[in-house]
Amino acid sequence: MEVTGMLTGAQLLAHVGFPATEVLGPDASEDQIQAMIDGHGLVFVKPVFRGGVGMKGKAGLIGRARDLRTALAEKERLYFAEHRHGNATAKANGVTFEAGVPAEHEIYFSITDDTRYRAPTMTITHRGGVDIEELDKTEIASIPFDALTGLKAFVVANALTDIGAPKEVISPLVQHLPKLWELMHHYGMTTLELNPIRMRPGKEGRLTPIACDFKCGFDRDDPRVGRLGLPPHLFAADISDFEQEVNQLRTHQGQSDVFVINEAGSILAPTFGGGANSLVTEVLGEAAIISSDFGGNPPYEKMKAVAAICYRHFLKQTNVLFIIGGKSNNTDILETFRGMGDALREHFSKHGPVPLYVVVGRGGPNLVRGMGNLADTLDSLGVPYRFFGFDSAISEVVNYAKRIDDWMRAGGREQIARSMNIAA
Repeated sequence: MEVTGMLTGAQLLAHVGFPATEVLGPDASEDQIQAMIDGHGLVFVKPVFRGGVGMKGKAGLIGRARDLRTALAEKERLYFAEHRHGNATAKANGVTFEAGVPAEHEIYFSITDDTRYRAPTMTITHRGGVDIEELDKTEIASIPFDALTGLKAFVVANALTDIGAPKEVISPLVQHLPKLWELMHHYGMTTLELNPIRMRPGKEGRLTPIACDFKCGFDRDDPRVGRLGLPPHLFAADISDFEQEVNQLRTHQGQSDVFVINEAGSILAPTFGGGANSLVTEVLGEAAIISSDFGGNPPYEKMKAVAAICYRHFLKQTNVLFIIGGKSNNTDILETFRGMGDALREHFSKHGPVPLYVVVGRGGPNLVRGMGNLADTLDSLGVPYRFFGFDSAISEVVNYAKRIDDWMRAGGREQIARSMNIAA
């Protein structure tokens, strides 16, 4: 998840008219907080984390206040709170004040792409407000639907009826939940989750669904994301300077998905394709410096810029520059290899050469010309290399890169340094 919490979530839900709880940001005045308490009787104080970090409630990181003094004390406690969940560690920077919503019923609702059905899938339960993994499967409905026709009201109605939801919640949810598919589909989201949606009673006892927590993820390469006008810092979740630099180069043409695995690693592996990335990351383990996907047919200028950032941050410690990907359908291998080779030449010219071994495994359009261009560059720099074509098993190429890294650690780096007349 890239956006969590109601501070931004309420703004996004407003685009489709979905009701949301009242929320104040970290700059809220004492008068505003007091007015919220007077109007609703209860205020929840929640830390603002960049990116999605779960289990905040179980970690005691959600405060409750029925008076201003308690609300301000919770603000002080949570403003810079640190939270660790699984492998994710995050530090808060601010809090939100969210109005309490009285309700008897709580709903969990999400939409995401499900590989089982190869279609968007709605997941819903009338036992919300908890981790749905803790619920019995008979209380949860996961229903795929056609992306072309969208989430229809009858899909929601049938799902709620099948799991035995109370009759009084069905009609309000049927009226409002299809709006969430509009939000997800029209603004480039990949997943959307509301938990809980609290069913607030109104006049004559009719219930209204009120979103009380929000999470979503975006396809950053989808131009529809730009319709929302979201500030860039929302996507900069506790990341390194390297990741931030690469993310700033995102365009619709060419991907820039990158994550630092081990800052002390020794194999720099610019990878093309999600499948290749999964294999490379798993097999290389702690030796891998980054996990990346630079596919999507990036133009020469972008590939050169991305490579230059990688080299500037990590080439000094790198034993193996491992350029790897599957057999491409549309990525121009000549353009990507030319960009990476030119960036390496300029890096050597500006920062000095380093002992390095280059391993390449790739297939796709202009493969021979691309390999020829890169080979000429590496020959001119005195850098040894080994190229594998589309007929080589990618798993064997990855294992070869690992063996070269072991050889470099066992004295190969010094041998290459001597051949290049530089220090190891």
